[in-house]
Formats: sequence, C-alpha cells, structure tokens
Amino acid sequence: MGLQWMLLTCVVGAEAAVAALVTLPAPRAVRAQIVGLTSMLLQPLAGVLPFAAFQLLDIYWKNEHRLICTGEMCTSEERVRFEKSIFKSQRNVILCVSVFILYWSIYRICKFNKDIKALEEVEKRIKEE
Repeated sequence: MGLQWMLLTCVVGAEAAVAALVTLPAPRAVRAQIVGLTSMLLQPLAGVLPFAAFQLLDIYWKNEHRLICTGEMCTSEERVRFEKSIFKSQRNVILCVSVFILYWSIYRICKFNKDIKALEEVEKRIKEE
C-alpha cells in the first residue's frame, strides 16, 4: 500500500522543483525555453490528478468505515495504532492536496508567462507601426 504514496511523494517533489525552476529569475531566452518545456509536460502530467483524487476518495472511505477506538474496551496498543492511522491519513490528505495545488500553480505561472510574451509581441508590433 505504500507504493502509491511513494509515487505521489515523488510527483510532489518533482512538481515543487519545477515550480521553483519556473519562478526563479532568468534571462528571457532561458525563461522562454523553461516555460515551453514545462507547458509541454503539463498535459501528460495531468494523469496524476485523477490518481490523487482517487486516493482522496479512498482516504475518505477508509475514514468513514474506520473502527473507532475511544471506549474503555481499547487497549493502549489499539489506541496508539488508531492514532497512528489518523496521522497517516492526515499526512496523505496533505500530500494529495499539494499535488493539486502545485499542478495548478505551475499551470497558472506558465499561462501568465505566455500571456506576458504575447503582450510584449503586441507592444512591439504597435511600436513598429
């Protein structure tokens, strides 16, 4: 069961690195190349979004059908195991949500850079006339 979370962890790490790379100041030519490459990679990487959504639904379902250990019948080991599973679920929810937030951030940054480039071209054409 840990493989899917390892995969999502790697995806979040890669998305964070790409987001940092896209937001770093760079010369226009380098920035254009980075944004172009990132824009081409965004569509294939969108396949992670349904996977993360499915994982969120799985966490929700497991949370709804979890055995609650709050009474006096539970031993201390069962309480510890219950609390550990709650903490893992919370960590995994943060991981899934960060996939969506980072993907959206990268998409918007690339779109803003493309819009700025288009506006600069329009300004350049107006100045030439």
